[in-house]
Amino acid sequence: MSYFSGFSSGFGLSAALIAAIGAQNMFVLRQGLRREHVAPVVLFCAAADLVLVAAGVAGSGTVLKAIPWLALVLTLGGAGFLLWYGVGALRRAVTPGTLVAETAGGTAPLGAILMRAAAFTFLNPHVYLDTMMLMGAVGGALPGGARPAFVAGAGTASAVWFTALGFGARILRPVFARPVAWRILDGLVAAIMLALACLLLARALGPLV
Repeated sequence: MSYFSGFSSGFGLSAALIAAIGAQNMFVLRQGLRREHVAPVVLFCAAADLVLVAAGVAGSGTVLKAIPWLALVLTLGGAGFLLWYGVGALRRAVTPGTLVAETAGGTAPLGAILMRAAAFTFLNPHVYLDTMMLMGAVGGALPGGARPAFVAGAGTASAVWFTALGFGARILRPVFARPVAWRILDGLVAAIMLALACLLLARALGPLV
């Protein structure tokens, strides 16, 4: 597998997972709308994702070497999770909501804001299922030379997403006051996740067919 292939795989999977509307994304978007400590929040969230993906890939790669059949189990589990997540995004696309941001009030201390960012990141059980287990399983199953590229792609996707979300929030507020904007975003997330699930299933079941 080439460097570009590993990079694009990590970028695509990370982008699909991270774009789903959740507590962390809403927090980053709210900070962007408030124009409050945006750069530190973006840097923290992107760095946390990079570390979690790298840890997942490194750990899963070691386990997969010791237990070869585990790759199939993790791939099937990842495909099932992506299907579930994609269907959830599809449901949100059909019945979207409107994001309401709290922009009133003074500026909170940087330490308090970073503590909130850490809570939204590390107290969310999905971050371990998505970033460490799923990303780690997919990246760990790649050839050794492609794993750094996979991690780099995933980290780049996180950095691009959080930067766009945090610094682009000020111009997106009128757009995301409309439910149709969330419908389009969730529709794209659903399409990407369902497509990746099919690819994982094809990879896992291919040798058995």
